[in-house]
Amino acid sequence: MNAIDAQERRVLSGMRPTGRLHLGHYHGVLKNWVRLQEEYDCYFFVADWHALTTHYEEPQVVAENVWDMVVDWLAAGVNPGMARLFIQSRVPEHAELHLLLSMITPLGWLERVPSYKDQQENLREKDLATYGFLGYPLLQAADILIYKAGLVPVGEDQVAHVELTREVARRFNHIYGREPGFAEKAEAAVERMGKKQARLYRELRRRYQEQGDEEALGVARALVQEQQNLTLADRERLLGYLEGGGKRILPEPRALLTEAPRMPGLDGRKMSKSYGNTIALREDPAEVERKLRTMPTDPARVRRTDPGDPDKCPVWQFHLVYSDDETRAWVRDGCASAGIGCIDCKRRVTEALLAELEPIRARAREYEADPDLVRSIVAEGCEAAREVARETLDEVRRAMGLGYR
Repeated sequence: MNAIDAQERRVLSGMRPTGRLHLGHYHGVLKNWVRLQEEYDCYFFVADWHALTTHYEEPQVVAENVWDMVVDWLAAGVNPGMARLFIQSRVPEHAELHLLLSMITPLGWLERVPSYKDQQENLREKDLATYGFLGYPLLQAADILIYKAGLVPVGEDQVAHVELTREVARRFNHIYGREPGFAEKAEAAVERMGKKQARLYRELRRRYQEQGDEEALGVARALVQEQQNLTLADRERLLGYLEGGGKRILPEPRALLTEAPRMPGLDGRKMSKSYGNTIALREDPAEVERKLRTMPTDPARVRRTDPGDPDKCPVWQFHLVYSDDETRAWVRDGCASAGIGCIDCKRRVTEALLAELEPIRARAREYEADPDLVRSIVAEGCEAAREVARETLDEVRRAMGLGYR
């Protein structure tokens, strides 16, 4: 596998350490990470600098939750033998790339990110009129680009951040990718592909640049990646030449849309710490039972003999996540006919939920008992991440005229 192939299969994702992880994190992010690590080269990081953009007045929140969050990752099945786990602030190259990218990023690009105004509206109790908050999408871009990650797993609400990253990479390449004699070097690389492949490359390039043929672009990219007789620098030139730009220094990542099930909270709204409706991954079983037992149900079921409507009951949302078809049919029929009571309904979903949480809690106890192991895993991940980050930053520095000694 060549370097370009490796970049295309590299995944970058992070989480902010602002509290104990709950079922919403597990179903929305961690299960996906566990699947991705089997197929991709994954970098998962603790986004502690990002946490400070909204919790800068509460540093204890970050400090208390970093290691707890890593334990939750490991307990949920994230495997340090398959993925690199690290802490953002332990890889200072993120900060330097963020600074360098800020030199070329138009202010309007940051102000138009949808979540900028949304977050200010939703977090009115916090003073978010800071550069750190305005610039956090660019820090996210640096997080991605420092590893030249090809894929970023996000929900639909985060696609705009990946698009900003693509725009920043494209602008950087446009400004700094025009090395002296670029076109001549690119044409020389085309010739080294051989007559047949060179003719095909030129035809695909023409179709993309003249007609905007995206299929031709994809075929041409694959063609370049297959060229074993070319250096990495030549392949990067050909990719940039293909798109009408210069040498591709920072690859443009793609959003990897994740189909995360909406994990309901105890009150029927989305599970969120801000709503106080969560079940933590390491919640004591007795507390889980208490929370589910006291969940609100269909208000029409005042008495045991009153029929209900599962679609109006928050408990039914848990059954959609945890119960099989047979159990769901039993719940729907029994509720609508008053054949079962709410306690019976809750008991089934409680059993299923606790059965899923028990192995997570058991693995967490092992890591809690060996904090040195957790720190060692993170230290190794940080060193591996820095090795890749340093290479990218060296290339960026040289492109920006900062490669002098």
